[in-house]
Amino acid sequence: MYIIMPISEAAKIRLPALPPPRVTYHRLRKSIHFACFLGFLALPFFDWMRFDIPRQRFYFAGYELWINEFAIIFFALMFLMFLIIGSSIAYGRVYCGYMCPQMIFSEASITFENRLRRWIGKRWFDWPAARRNLAVRAVFLAVLAPVSVFLAFAFISYFVAPRDLLQRLLALDMHTAGGVAGAAVTLITFLDFTLLRQRFCTTVCPYGYLQGILGDHNTLLVHYRDEGRQCVACKKCVRVCHMGIDIRQSPFQIECVHCGECIDACVDVLGRMGKKGLIHYTWGEQGGEAGAHEPWLRRLGLRDAKRVIVLLLLACYGCGLFVALSMRRAVLVQISPERASLYRIDSSQVFNKFRFSIANRGGQRSAVIFSLDQLQAASLAIPENPVAVEAGKTVQGEFEISRPLATAAQEVEHFRILASPVTGGSPDTFPMTFLSPPQRSSQ
Repeated sequence: MYIIMPISEAAKIRLPALPPPRVTYHRLRKSIHFACFLGFLALPFFDWMRFDIPRQRFYFAGYELWINEFAIIFFALMFLMFLIIGSSIAYGRVYCGYMCPQMIFSEASITFENRLRRWIGKRWFDWPAARRNLAVRAVFLAVLAPVSVFLAFAFISYFVAPRDLLQRLLALDMHTAGGVAGAAVTLITFLDFTLLRQRFCTTVCPYGYLQGILGDHNTLLVHYRDEGRQCVACKKCVRVCHMGIDIRQSPFQIECVHCGECIDACVDVLGRMGKKGLIHYTWGEQGGEAGAHEPWLRRLGLRDAKRVIVLLLLACYGCGLFVALSMRRAVLVQISPERASLYRIDSSQVFNKFRFSIANRGGQRSAVIFSLDQLQAASLAIPENPVAVEAGKTVQGEFEISRPLATAAQEVEHFRILASPVTGGSPDTFPMTFLSPPQRSSQ
């Protein structure tokens, strides 16, 4: 029996309202992936972070640090390590899903291969399946070969100057350390994105195992909750998972990288039925959903005293690093006395010899002026004063300080050598001693 209803009455019957549109985690991840890829390329080429092994330089935040500044280099590397650890305590394995280069390039290779398979399948659908698969594999490998060279070039640029590395690449250099390293990284990259991909995350990378130690009951994770038993068992959350897991089994699976793809899949299916998704980002297994109406500090992840302390320590660490970098002098001057011979006497003058080293760690040409302080009737004998130093270079030399024997009242006299940069600023002060022959009493 059918009931015929007027159109006006039928219009009153509405389907369940769909959830409001929002930015999906998939789109958010891909946007962050693209930004991280640009950062990966830009860091070494603009010297924002690069370890130049041949020249023994470390570039960080626009500063060129020399190997004799290892304290600042170590400070910077420790800050980056603690930053990753602190973010892992609060946000779990979000780094793996959103910023890890291995994950970014692995997903990109999988996406390209899938799109290539669909394109060839539509264009040559009449080919046998075996021939289509062979064509897909051949084209994929042909494209991946130059891409591997490019990615290896970008990676080695973190350790060798890009211009120098480009010359080695064009010359097909295979006999220097840079050329051999580039060829090895190219081969590893090619094999990684053809054979390994996300298996690296579960077999080689120790970060997933470390996260089990760093996380606690307030760490962000992806959690499946179905108290009302509304799951329709569509398994779309399993199909979209790049790691091949079922998030419904446990939120603590080591393969889970907290990418949020399963969240989008569940919202997409249940949202069409007017229901809320069953998978969410939550603060711990028992905590509330991320983004819920809470104080903004808790929404940022500062949910207990431990996280506040970690944030304060990171802030102090960052401020200390900033102060160390800001107080760093671009021109480093070192002076030491030459004591192979204590002094030299010539006529009525006594001479002491000193060595100097000037390292210009800045990006512009500079010069240093030497002067004396607190040494009576002394003169400085140096070939050039001021001493010019080109950017990135080190100048070493010697000079003598002389004074009349008649003014040498003591065998050892203390004085200071001042090294003043011509660009201004406070001079470097070096306490020194001037040696004179012993004074003989007259008979």
